[in-house]
Amino acid sequence: MTGAVPRPRPSTVILLSGRGSNMKVIADAARSGQLLIDVRAVLSDRADAPGLATARMLGIATTVVTAGPGSARSDYDRELAAHVRDHAPELIVLAGFMRILSPPFVEEFLGRTLNIHPSLLPKYRGLHTHRRVLAAHGATHGASVHFVTAELDGGPVVMQGRLAIRPGDDERTLATRVQALEHRIYPEAISCLAAGRLRWNDGKVELDGTALAAPRIIEEGDS
Repeated sequence: MTGAVPRPRPSTVILLSGRGSNMKVIADAARSGQLLIDVRAVLSDRADAPGLATARMLGIATTVVTAGPGSARSDYDRELAAHVRDHAPELIVLAGFMRILSPPFVEEFLGRTLNIHPSLLPKYRGLHTHRRVLAAHGATHGASVHFVTAELDGGPVVMQGRLAIRPGDDERTLATRVQALEHRIYPEAISCLAAGRLRWNDGKVELDGTALAAPRIIEEGDS
């Protein structure tokens, strides 16, 4: 009697611009077998991104794709897409990649590109989310995993990590707490996509064969 044939691990490319803390969590989970993906490469728009050194230490191929002075975003994205295609990825993971991707790039990889954003989307799209939620005296904050579309931070949200803002919180403490949530929810969302449980279906998102009406919520204190 033969066992079931293991599902191939989806080839994955990670894009980053900075320290790459989410990249390391994802890569470590893949190495340990907790996350069944094959991280083929890490690409960055910055040659000095610390995450590149981390990726190399983990034995992951790295590529730097920088934008020349005055170069058009469309030209940059064509070059970036060519480097991404070199690795034939089934999944693309944005892990602190700070460039806005052009519609042609997004369209080519639509339905297989995920991003994580440090807010409870649709609140606080863009930058400085911790500062903005504090200025607004918000009660809750967190992080969101969403499919990438041409609308900045506007793709369907599939999972969120949520926390209550404490009286003594500042930008630094919120950043630390939110990042801890990111490290929990991002590998889980990627795992769902890699296993085929999470699907993009003509602009709609399905989880386990059912339309996802709202993102799955993980609270900070959940075990």
